[in-house]
Amino acid sequence: MAERKLLILYGSQTGTAQDTAERIGRGAKRRHFQCRVEALDSYEVANLINELLVVFVCATTGQGDPPDNMKMFWRFLFRKNLPPGSLCQLDYAVLGLGDSSYPKFNFVAKKLHKRVLQLGGNPLLPVALGDDQHDLGPDAVVDPWLLALWEKILALYPLPPGLEIISPDVRLPPKYTLHYLAEDSPHPDDGLLQPTAPRALPSELHPFAARMVSNQRVTAESHFQDVRLIEFDVTGSGITFSAGDVVMIQPQNCPEDVQQFCQLLRLDPDRCFVLKPTEPGTSLPALLPQPCTIRHLVTHYLDISCVPRRSFFELLSYFSTNELEREKLQEFNSAQGQEELYSYCNRPRRTTLEALWDFPHTTCAIPPDYLLDLIPRIRPRAFSIASSMLAHPDRIQILMAVVRYKTRLSKPRRGLCSTWLASLNPEQGVVRVPLWVKKGGMKFPADPDTPVIMIGPGTGVAPFRAAIQERVAQGRRGNCLFFGCRQKSKDFYCQAEWEELVTKGFLTLFTAFSRDQEEKVYVQHCIRENRRLVWELLSRGSAHVYLAG
Repeated sequence: MAERKLLILYGSQTGTAQDTAERIGRGAKRRHFQCRVEALDSYEVANLINELLVVFVCATTGQGDPPDNMKMFWRFLFRKNLPPGSLCQLDYAVLGLGDSSYPKFNFVAKKLHKRVLQLGGNPLLPVALGDDQHDLGPDAVVDPWLLALWEKILALYPLPPGLEIISPDVRLPPKYTLHYLAEDSPHPDDGLLQPTAPRALPSELHPFAARMVSNQRVTAESHFQDVRLIEFDVTGSGITFSAGDVVMIQPQNCPEDVQQFCQLLRLDPDRCFVLKPTEPGTSLPALLPQPCTIRHLVTHYLDISCVPRRSFFELLSYFSTNELEREKLQEFNSAQGQEELYSYCNRPRRTTLEALWDFPHTTCAIPPDYLLDLIPRIRPRAFSIASSMLAHPDRIQILMAVVRYKTRLSKPRRGLCSTWLASLNPEQGVVRVPLWVKKGGMKFPADPDTPVIMIGPGTGVAPFRAAIQERVAQGRRGNCLFFGCRQKSKDFYCQAEWEELVTKGFLTLFTAFSRDQEEKVYVQHCIRENRRLVWELLSRGSAHVYLAG
């Protein structure tokens, strides 16, 4: 009998595709498959020719781009020299997650499906196109597609004699088990990240612990929005970047939330543990030290402030000792309960921690072994770099709005990363922030004579500040900036810097202050007013136009 092995590969940017891939993995385990779930870039792609059964789950980001954790796989798959029949023994299916409000809806999934077919693969089903815009989200497509997929797979690989599909009422084992160390065992140094001697360039797996140099509010105290200009020192990191690049920052949970979480789950934050994979071949989470304290796990790893997904409620329902709570949790995991789940979680942006508060009987019964299955890891946040190395060597600056808004919940919603960064004060001692840099989507012209028209309202001006600093340092003059904000006196970021460059002849600046007069004026009004100049730059100077919001 053919070996019942299933490989699930995902490309995920925000975690949704990973969550869906893990859901399919649980379905495979219930059907007694040997199953691996891996990010596409962690998988040794040359082995694909030996695989018999693969499900691909992939998101599409930006303008039809593959997610970061499948970029290498993508480049390999589209090599011209791959022989047409190289995947002829592969049965496969592709599940796409996208958003139909974008022109390149599910572009990556469609292209992947077509390419594997070209290489000789045998599709079990047409490509599934999950859509965020659907009232029930991607699940409206995913649920029926998965039913059809299992039917196809079980026809090819029937259950071994004497085995039944494991009932959905039975809880699957956790991915890892948590082994507490003796209370008196030496503590791992949970102290601040120390800047490590750079082995390789800083990356997600090896971030650089950059010292925060300054954290300055650049909006008036009376302005409703708190915007910061923050500077980091990256001396000795080996980091280089150019205008348009992005800095990735790994945030952490605030001490109050960590304390509350530990109280709710009756965890001792100072206990040390080591993780052991339940199944051989499962790798340990890359970003967790071994041994580790509960406090470190909750502070740096578990995303207790994210809006929980459907799979969270599915797993939580297994721990429930309270019938009322269990019924509600099961409803949130059912196809019929998705609208109610949306208005409970997504619309008010309720956090995982707040959801746990609402199910107290269940929460205190969560076995610690399941924490890593239940709660996703904290994702890094991306910021446009707002400075140039030519103007500020060994420094990275960002322009960051502190995210804070109201929903129907009594407590204001706060952005995890911006709230954490805003709370750090480098004047009260050394503050370090884990970061690394990645290439951005904006490339500025190499030819020094090409003029540049930049349209950057609000914090959208950040990458243009980097570009203008870089171009001025290179002696380039054709810089034209359209900047917009609410009031000249309250949120005109970098005003003095722009005005100095205008005086020196390096910058042509147009401003729109929407609330400084009766009728609202925005950057598009400025562009229309200066249409002759804009047309002149475009038609004669073949200017490049950049827009960031």
